[in-house]
Amino acid sequence: MRAPLGHFDTATPVPDCLQELIAPVADAVRHWQGAVPADRVLYVDTDPRWADTAVFVEHYGRDLLEQSANCVVVAGKRGGETTLAACVVLSTTRVDVNGVVRRQLGARKASFASMETATGETGMEYGGITPIGLPAGWPVLLDSAVVDLPYVLVGSGRRRGKLLVPGKALAELPGAVVLEGLGVV
Repeated sequence: MRAPLGHFDTATPVPDCLQELIAPVADAVRHWQGAVPADRVLYVDTDPRWADTAVFVEHYGRDLLEQSANCVVVAGKRGGETTLAACVVLSTTRVDVNGVVRRQLGARKASFASMETATGETGMEYGGITPIGLPAGWPVLLDSAVVDLPYVLVGSGRRRGKLLVPGKALAELPGAVVLEGLGVV
């Protein structure tokens, strides 16, 4: 199948390539719910050396920069309690951790989670974290610009491979909250 964006050799519906996905992502696909069918989510095989956004778009097409999103793990703290959440913003923006995230989580302080926490809690590789297959109960904060895209390129849970996901499908993930201004320039 041809990918709906980028310059990839092939794109495979995720239900047809569960063996390429890490366990939490494959499980999320197996239990997929929502108006957008799971077979509309596509997997593209990519070289892990080019997983980071700047290098990735140089290799697979500069047009992907406007259609790519980063998923980062944040930690909100209040009264000795820590809440972990995922934030998904366009790759051309950064997460408003001290404003939108802090308020949404009701936290006194918010920051990016350490690499050890992000990978340990998600079971995913750093540089490949995806909003699909996150731990139950986690808020998934999505910038509205991401949800508005017909397809958005996100991590697959590991540095090898990416997912092409209809933006509306991300808004249907468990714990998803769509927010204006989550991604800032």
